[in-house]
Amino acid sequence: MIQLISGEILQLLPQRAAYWPREKMLIIADIHFGKAAAFRAKGVPVPHGTTDQNLQELDNLLRQFEVSQILFLGDFLHAKTARAPATLAALHTWRATHPDLHLILVRGNHDLHAGDPPATLRMQMVDEPHQVGAFTFCHHPAPLPDTYVLAGHVHPVYRLAAANDRLRLPCFVIGERHAILPSFGAFTGGFAVTPAPGERVMLIADDRVFAVPAMPGTLPRQVGRL
Repeated sequence: MIQLISGEILQLLPQRAAYWPREKMLIIADIHFGKAAAFRAKGVPVPHGTTDQNLQELDNLLRQFEVSQILFLGDFLHAKTARAPATLAALHTWRATHPDLHLILVRGNHDLHAGDPPATLRMQMVDEPHQVGAFTFCHHPAPLPDTYVLAGHVHPVYRLAAANDRLRLPCFVIGERHAILPSFGAFTGGFAVTPAPGERVMLIADDRVFAVPAMPGTLPRQVGRL
């Protein structure tokens, strides 16, 4: 779905990412590499393969769009225990196949605990707010004066109800001064949101992004650590 935001064309993608054509920039929120490994390190049996799944999804997007840079909106590594040898090996193998790709990470709350990714991944590390042209990139969603904020952190999902059926779908939340992207990671969960006045919810279902009517309510501004 193409949106005109702050005078710029931004494509909201069903792969739970956004693409900024002018900058050839792919925007990814909350990928949480190594989260499953961190859970297994604590003795919790969770599925393997989420890192490879995330990297495959990135590669699919790189084949579909002309991308010169990927900007990660925080929470690249889930925790210190996410630095499992298999996770880091997969990241380095993927990086070697994309040596010319510019990678930028806006540090999020998990990055502060996990530490910066290894320097050998050659990522530009920045703190929020990080401004590029018409947009300011943050991990935490909060409007800033004289700019439009793109953020993550919340992992937004929207509840749909029909008769006795209930469904939770990942979504984008688009406001007048800031937007929240869904979590890209394959093992990250979601936080149910209700749009505040002036906000629109863009649902993701299969290969589509579509709008739902705005409803009165309040989108939580203070959320738990994700």
